Amino acid sequence: MIIDVHGHMSAPDAYYAWKASLLSHRGAHGGKPPAISDDALVAAYHHPHPSFGNISHLAHIDGAGIDVQMISPRPFQMMHSERPAKLVQWFTEETNNLIHRATELFPGRFKGVAGLPQSPDLTPRDWTAELRRTVTELGFVGAMLNTDPHEGTETPLALGDRYWYPVYEALCELDVPVLLHAAGCKPPAREPYSLHFIQEETVAVWSLVNSTVLKDFPDLKVIVSHGGGAIPYQVGRFLPSVVRTGVSYLDKLRRLHFDSCLYTQDSLELLMKVVGTDRVLFGSEKPGTGSQIDPETGRWFDDIHLLIDDIAWLGEKERADVLENNARALFQL
Repeated sequence: MIIDVHGHMSAPDAYYAWKASLLSHRGAHGGKPPAISDDALVAAYHHPHPSFGNISHLAHIDGAGIDVQMISPRPFQMMHSERPAKLVQWFTEETNNLIHRATELFPGRFKGVAGLPQSPDLTPRDWTAELRRTVTELGFVGAMLNTDPHEGTETPLALGDRYWYPVYEALCELDVPVLLHAAGCKPPAREPYSLHFIQEETVAVWSLVNSTVLKDFPDLKVIVSHGGGAIPYQVGRFLPSVVRTGVSYLDKLRRLHFDSCLYTQDSLELLMKVVGTDRVLFGSEKPGTGSQIDPETGRWFDDIHLLIDDIAWLGEKERADVLENNARALFQL
């Protein structure tokens, strides 16, 4: 069985048109979402999409043998930095509602991972109301946390800062994991949002393992997207800290979990060797950035299950842990 912990929702065009309308009138016309029928929502998962190699969401995950996919909002769409804050709240709540409906329309195939209304004009404690609603009322199994709610316009506080503690408290209270995943990015930031993801994940790992968060919240379950950014690749820069602190940096890294959303076998092998196969959860992001055919191999770039199959040194147990068992245990499925 394959459980994918890193998937994102699909939605009809009416959903995106509503977002554009919200941004154009800035809430002056209210926040009533469009009436999207069940048929229209189902069609969004069956309809081929030009951005994803001209096949559908379901065709992608069927082709990869993904049995269960956890779906969260499309991160770059979440407009956390837009004002007024009510736009962010309205859009996040309806996004989560559509995810919930997808879990009901495709029973057993999808699990909900909540977006949070992370407007910087609201407090993290304000954000947790939506976290509680989605978990306790809609049956969501986790949450996605954007480490930069300013979306590149200001420098966010590091995840070790007490600013974030209300979110950690709620996650531990509800006993659900959090997927660290940045969202949009705009000027004055220099990088596009896809690179912003990697930079934010790198800083997130550094800030968590060099703070008291994991000591203050020993039950906090953290998954870092895209294999942990640059940290596993650059881990050698941090290993000498054991001489100064007496604590192995690798041991600190292993307090976190990492998804497998990496598109080369070499990077996947490096991640598993650095943090261990027991800390890696299968994540594909299908359909997403990697949903194009590699002209050299004829495979989809995001056929991560095939890359894992190609790792000769993985034993049967280690492979099953990455593809299924680690996610089953962490999410209590």
